[in-house]
Amino acid sequence: MPQGISEIKEMVRNEEATLIIAASERDSNLYYATGFLAPDPFIFAEIRGRKIVLMSELELDRARREAEADEVIPTGKITAKLKRAGVTPITAAEMVHALFRERRVKCVLVPSDFPIEHADALRKKGYKIRFKPDPFYSERTIKNKKEVAAITQTLRHTERAVREAVHVLTKARIKGRYLMYKGKRLTAETLKQIINVSLMESGCIAAHTIVSSGRQCVDPHHQGSGPLPAHESIVMDVFPRATASRYFADMTRTVVRGKAGEKLKKMYRAVKEGQEIAFRQIRDGADGKKIHDAILHQFEKLGFPTGQIDGRMQGFFHGTGHGVGLDIHEPPRISSVCHILRAGQVVTVEPGLYYLDAGGVRLEDMVLVTKNGCKNLSRFPKVLEI
Repeated sequence: MPQGISEIKEMVRNEEATLIIAASERDSNLYYATGFLAPDPFIFAEIRGRKIVLMSELELDRARREAEADEVIPTGKITAKLKRAGVTPITAAEMVHALFRERRVKCVLVPSDFPIEHADALRKKGYKIRFKPDPFYSERTIKNKKEVAAITQTLRHTERAVREAVHVLTKARIKGRYLMYKGKRLTAETLKQIINVSLMESGCIAAHTIVSSGRQCVDPHHQGSGPLPAHESIVMDVFPRATASRYFADMTRTVVRGKAGEKLKKMYRAVKEGQEIAFRQIRDGADGKKIHDAILHQFEKLGFPTGQIDGRMQGFFHGTGHGVGLDIHEPPRISSVCHILRAGQVVTVEPGLYYLDAGGVRLEDMVLVTKNGCKNLSRFPKVLEI
């Protein structure tokens, strides 16, 4: 199976073209290939090393200025030819067929999420369609200096937003079971709003920000709701995308406003230790599965088992980390599946422990994989009780 832009280009010897039909605002492979951001689907093809974009007149001038393409062809030009030939209806597949027939393309390589309606239509016209699983462009997993800088900048904005949330938590008063702020119970919704507004002011967009507490934390993806309790864990998991660069960041901190219980303190220390295990082992050539297994083993050794307990998954039942870039979840993985890490990849390190009788703890930093180790890109402190 071919890997990446350089090897995809070599396939032109077999008259195979790369084809993506999508909206680059939602499709990171298309944005990576063209550097052009558009809300509506457009056609991108790479034929014999030449990048070609078929663009509607609405976006034509902007695409000619901004797109990283050798040719930007107006769809109106192709539509006119097809109408003269009596083709109806004029679909995206018909326009691709017109382009490929003119340039002697017979085989097509597409991403794994390529729309089946286009694939079926092209097959009917005699094209051989092959798909390549993600990462479609394997170069995406290796970040250059500019990409690392973009990710780091998004992370700084994330840290600033979480810092504002922590500041509010420290100002909150403890009244009975709950936290009070400005005369009202402090809620998860209020804290998420503080975080999301700060990110928006920094040019980032946050979606599905997590501020969960107590038993909510035992479900790692519970976004959190309602009054925030005192003396219990509050997990803040924030993963925004920068609107300018399009690169994500990902960070999680767990805090307690008040006094944490003994089990929660032990869980927090164990999770920090789990992160340190990963930090020591991450390097070029390391197997993500071995790192993940080492953390699981350490948790078991410390008395924190993983599995079904009282009908609920408890312990450490998610992956240790994942790649971050133009998508929030990218290869590689640090999990129960073997993935070999490579220098230049940016991955999260986010072990966690979750028990119904104590709450949840998750800590997450982003690191840059290097030849001999890793560089932690995160600066935000890790303090349980605030």
